[in-house]
Amino acid sequence: MSIGENVAANLPYLRRYARALTGSQQTGDAFVRATLEAALADDELKSSLEGGRVPLYRAFNKVWSSAYLEVSDRGADNADLPDQISADRLQTVTPLNRQALLLTTLEDFTIEQSAEIMEIAPQDVEKMVQDAIAEIDRESATSVLIIEDEPLISMQLEDLVRGLGHDICGTAATRTQAQQVVAEKTPGLVLADIQLADGSSGLDAVDDILSIGSVPVIFITAYPERLLTGDRPEPTYLVTKPFQEATVRAAISQALFFNASHENASA
Repeated sequence: MSIGENVAANLPYLRRYARALTGSQQTGDAFVRATLEAALADDELKSSLEGGRVPLYRAFNKVWSSAYLEVSDRGADNADLPDQISADRLQTVTPLNRQALLLTTLEDFTIEQSAEIMEIAPQDVEKMVQDAIAEIDRESATSVLIIEDEPLISMQLEDLVRGLGHDICGTAATRTQAQQVVAEKTPGLVLADIQLADGSSGLDAVDDILSIGSVPVIFITAYPERLLTGDRPEPTYLVTKPFQEATVRAAISQALFFNASHENASA
């Protein structure tokens, strides 16, 4: 496989990681573009990408780490306000911990691979993951709507959500059921599959909810490629089935974290 083919195969997942890390599709994609531009300008960096996902993510993290220091020094005049607030909040909740958690859960890298990407010791990555999980457990409680047509998965998600201290405002296996739940109570977070029991779409169910108000959404699907096409606004939080519970925990933390940032920006 050529370097170009290798990068192209891994690019949708790098973009997913970048969006989850920054809380913004626009900002995440900007960092991905900067990484590719850096590779084109540096023959050594470019040749390293032959090694697959790990070198690509390591190149991204180098760009993110150096640019992040510049972003944190910028004033509101130089950045979109919600993104600036998100960056400020990331500083207060140890962004390296979140990087380590996203790499080992959302992107499914091993501790050793994550250490190579972040260029730190494996034992440091392990500690960062543990610290990040502790931060997740301190997130503010909210009510969660689960849109999932597989009963066992729905129950698993219910147990996980309650274990994190959140309430379940309802579960739905179809778009119509989701509409019925939301008619009674607007959720603070939505976990949604995209292919539902009666042939309806979780995307349409989510659009119904978002037409009422801004709610963070995490898509949990066996078909992530359907949402990573670049043809429409892509979800910031996307978990692939079969999932690890730690991955969902991390996504919930990120979604609630950045949603709080944007609510503070508009207050």
